[in-house]
Amino acid sequence: MSDLNRDAAAIWDMARAIREIQEFTADFSEDSFLETLWIKRVVERNFEILGEACRRVSVEFQQAHPEIDWRNTVALRNIIAHRYERVNYKLLWMIIQNTLPALLMSLDSLLQDMPAID
Repeated sequence: MSDLNRDAAAIWDMARAIREIQEFTADFSEDSFLETLWIKRVVERNFEILGEACRRVSVEFQQAHPEIDWRNTVALRNIIAHRYERVNYKLLWMIIQNTLPALLMSLDSLLQDMPAID
């Protein structure tokens, strides 16, 4: 698989993880999100996928697209996976509401110019 195809696959996985977060949280308020264990776990898992896919994007591609916050996306995944006791769910909610929509738009824009994934 070429680097471009690997990057496209990772970007596609990132976009899918964001869509799943948005789909699962669409009917939740902040309070109900904070009070519901299963939705927090679903969101955590998708943030892990988002960060892991982000980590798989080549350095060259990341450097060519500095508009994406690659470093903090991976860092959030690392906190969720390795420092799970430090997860701030209010912060996750803010990211879902304020950061993910713009990130998804950027990823979708990138995907338009990338090869189709087999």
